Amino acid sequence: AIMNKSLIYQRVCSAGKGKTILFSFLPILTWLPSYPVRQYLFGDVVSGLSTGVMQLPQGLAYALLAAVPPVYGLYTSFYPVLLYTFFGTSKHTSIGTFAVISLMIGGVAVREAPDSMFSVSASNGTNETDAVLDTEARDARRVEVAVILTCLVGLIQLALGFLRFGFVTIYLTEPLVRGFTTAAAAHVFISQLKYLLGIRTPRFRGPLSVIKSLVAVLIGIPTTNVTAVIIGLLCIVFLFMIKTINDRFKDKLPVPIPGEIIVVIISTGISYGLQISDKYEVDIVGKIPTGLLPPAVPDFSLLPNLFTDAIAIAVVSFSVSISLAKIFALKHGYSVDGNQELIALGMCNFVSSFFHCFTITSSMSRSLVQESTGGKTQIAGFLASLMVLLVVVAIGFVFQPLPQTVLAAIVMVNLLGMFKQLRDIPGLWRMSRIELAIWVVSFIASVLLGLDFGLLVAVGFAILTVIYRTQSPKKIILGEIPNTGLYCDVDEYAEVMASECTGIKIFHSNTSIYFANSDLYINALRKKVNSFCKVTQRDKVELKGTAAPQKRETVVHLDLEQGVTEMILSGSAPQLDDEQTNGKAVEPLGDSDPEDTHNLHKPLLQENINIHSIILDFSAVNFIDSVGAKAIKSVMKEYAEVDVQIVLAGCNGPLLADLRRLQFFEGTVTLDLLFPSIHDAVLHCQHRFISSFQNQICAAAFF
Repeated sequence: AIMNKSLIYQRVCSAGKGKTILFSFLPILTWLPSYPVRQYLFGDVVSGLSTGVMQLPQGLAYALLAAVPPVYGLYTSFYPVLLYTFFGTSKHTSIGTFAVISLMIGGVAVREAPDSMFSVSASNGTNETDAVLDTEARDARRVEVAVILTCLVGLIQLALGFLRFGFVTIYLTEPLVRGFTTAAAAHVFISQLKYLLGIRTPRFRGPLSVIKSLVAVLIGIPTTNVTAVIIGLLCIVFLFMIKTINDRFKDKLPVPIPGEIIVVIISTGISYGLQISDKYEVDIVGKIPTGLLPPAVPDFSLLPNLFTDAIAIAVVSFSVSISLAKIFALKHGYSVDGNQELIALGMCNFVSSFFHCFTITSSMSRSLVQESTGGKTQIAGFLASLMVLLVVVAIGFVFQPLPQTVLAAIVMVNLLGMFKQLRDIPGLWRMSRIELAIWVVSFIASVLLGLDFGLLVAVGFAILTVIYRTQSPKKIILGEIPNTGLYCDVDEYAEVMASECTGIKIFHSNTSIYFANSDLYINALRKKVNSFCKVTQRDKVELKGTAAPQKRETVVHLDLEQGVTEMILSGSAPQLDDEQTNGKAVEPLGDSDPEDTHNLHKPLLQENINIHSIILDFSAVNFIDSVGAKAIKSVMKEYAEVDVQIVLAGCNGPLLADLRRLQFFEGTVTLDLLFPSIHDAVLHCQHRFISSFQNQICAAAFF
């Protein structure tokens, strides 16, 4: 019977565990059964239609950034959005095409399939040949590159998600991401100038690609298509006005005015009616096949050249998505799982790659529309994907006459939100110069070196700032606020009368102690304590050889720049200032009378002269390595030679475990020198000094 109960219990636990795993992998199972239709459905429908209207033109426009035909932007606006409904945990983010990711995809596609690979010779019958670009073969190859890159990005995100690596985004600090995305916006803006002006320029990639692209556009200005410029500028003005109206009257409008779809419909109609492609040579979207393409396996032979790019795109895609997801989750009072978001993005990218899609992430502009129009759950995104599907299956051909300059205008206007991030600079200047440096370095490196190398430089610089902060911590001496047991910086809290304890130095540094900063920690400690006394071996030999009883004074002054200076004074020594004595300067040798002994110990009672104890406040120390432990132990022994005891206060549990593991409490350093708080350490040091002083008085009186 007991065995049967055990088996039943194991089966129940296994079933429960399996259910938990299934529900975490498919979050839709947790909220769809209890979906409140009456409360949420209307809002989700309105939100889905509004977001779908934005998905259409943005999908077409961002496909140009990805260097693939526009129809693939529509595919990317359908499959991943549909999949995210089942795997995602954010209720308000709009998954799909995004300018920064599309540009990164396009850069790789152009690198792997440049125009020069598809130039063919066409004879004109006079023994002369002209290079003709095979655009169909080029576009097909670039689609293959984008698809296999998306597949690899999905695999990387899935692996990171299953390995619980969702925490990696902490290394992409907000100033880094905002500087990087602002730089990406600059790349995107310049890349769209040629479409706006109706000129043809090569697509550049790598370091200084922005400058090269801008120079190419300036050189090509004489060939500008005036009709394309007029159409593009009119669209920009109209879209900007619509966005301004939507922002100003967002509380009064039931749904935002869909300016982008209005522009697409009107410009498509005008283009078709006036035949501007044939009459004015304006570039248009071109053929959009009706229906969905059958699934196909990506060309895995391209993988070896794409791994580094895939890592960068995977990290940036996840960083943008999780940042937006956390913002909306905090605003609406629910939580998102970073690891599950990685899995969701990985599934969207991996599975969609078999259906000819390129990499996706969350879009800020569409997410704001989805949230502001009443979206409550992932159903809004699901309905938006169905709207895109309707266009692809039934009426995609309608958008074939759409001028490319209109798509460029849509992209440029949508970049306004990213360029507003330049306002971060004055705020960061006031709040944190280090974070400002991260923002600026991320922006400049990404603009000049390209998005891939720029991201690496930005991450490397951010890590260097962490090292710099550990190398330059705040080092202070603490003093007690009278009758409180509270200890504060004696310089910063002078107004509340925080004063040092007599004969005790309390040293605080807000950093961990390890190989990179252990010497800096010790030097800072010595500088703050400033001076100590030490009887050298040479002094001891001299003293032993002295025939007559006499009184000697040995002072060692610590000078961090000049080294250690020793000074031996004979006879009646003059009064030393506070910086040259620690109360142990005078030693009685041989016989002495009680009066001399009384005079000898008199300096010990003077305030701010005696240093008999040093307390190291370890409350801010998170970890310590073997180098740091040896450095602390060495300085404890060094000060012990001049009868100055160093004790530790405020060690947390993990730090204490580190010290035990490093065999710190051995030999002369014992657990008796460890105290739970600064106040306990102060009481111990005061008690030890009083006891030592009384013993000295008793010994002097006895002799």
